[in-house]
Amino acid sequence: MNFHNVQFEASFGTMSQLPDSDLPEIAFCGRSNVGKSSMINKIFNRKALARVSSVPGKTVTINFFRLDEVRFADLPGYGYAKVSRSEKERWSDLMEGYFTSNRNLKLVFLLMDMRHPPSENDLIMLEFLRGSGYPFTIVLTKADKLSRAQQQARLEGFSQEIPDASGLHLTPFSAKTGQGVDELHTIIEQVSL
Repeated sequence: MNFHNVQFEASFGTMSQLPDSDLPEIAFCGRSNVGKSSMINKIFNRKALARVSSVPGKTVTINFFRLDEVRFADLPGYGYAKVSRSEKERWSDLMEGYFTSNRNLKLVFLLMDMRHPPSENDLIMLEFLRGSGYPFTIVLTKADKLSRAQQQARLEGFSQEIPDASGLHLTPFSAKTGQGVDELHTIIEQVSL
């Protein structure tokens, strides 16, 4: 799979706009400013495939990308407080609609900031994914901000902070250094077969 050949397809801001799920999909979700867009750019080795911002809540639509016969969905971040109630409701409806609209969802990458314990919203999303039966893997972003010893300590911390953590796959990732990219490429290739 040549990851550089990915193409942007379209953005959709409301549930009624979402196209049918005619290809296998891999989704990226996580709280606002966790690094979803940066991760997408690093995985596909493209500087500006997904728009990156230091301002939380920048991704307000579901953005679709296509590589060969696989579609990737960059979902809006959850948990960002500095938007209007109506905007939060629109995001919530869009996310809920995405996950309940019979998508051909092969995998969800659930991103969490490695430097901190999972937020309440992270744990809610985790429980939703478990309950829905969607296959998922947890990606721990911003690993470059920690030393190797700190990363190991946080991995041990996550095993205590996430309920029923045994059996979950945690991948430390850095969009800056490329840590974890090869592992994520392998995961994507395996679920895309």
